[in-house]
Amino acid sequence: MCVFCKIINKEIPAYTLYENDYVICFLDISQATRGHVLVVPKKHEQDIFSLSDKYAEEIMKAAVKVSNILREKLQIKDINLLNNSGSLAGQTVMHFHLHVLPRYVDDEINFHQVDHEPNFEKLDELYSILTK
Repeated sequence: MCVFCKIINKEIPAYTLYENDYVICFLDISQATRGHVLVVPKKHEQDIFSLSDKYAEEIMKAAVKVSNILREKLQIKDINLLNNSGSLAGQTVMHFHLHVLPRYVDDEINFHQVDHEPNFEKLDELYSILTK
């Protein structure tokens, strides 16, 4: 049984901030930033590719709730939502989870290393592949 299933089944403790019939939201033990929360479906699904529409909806609704809790209690302004689906993407616990990462001026996390110059030739080619 995976570590998240053990948390869901109350076999190991967690710092739970929100829970309903579909999801549990708890503080990540690694705390990439202060207030880092994981939103985890109670049904064991490995990654985003296996999520049902209902669970996807409940996960996002819970992420909004948790984000608002973090904004109110920690006075944050900004947040990142992150999912790593699969080992190439950095997933280490093979139970889908969404990271809710409060952002701070000096938190040293950088997701902004993207070249924002459009290449319409490549976009046209990619769009053609994706819409066939």
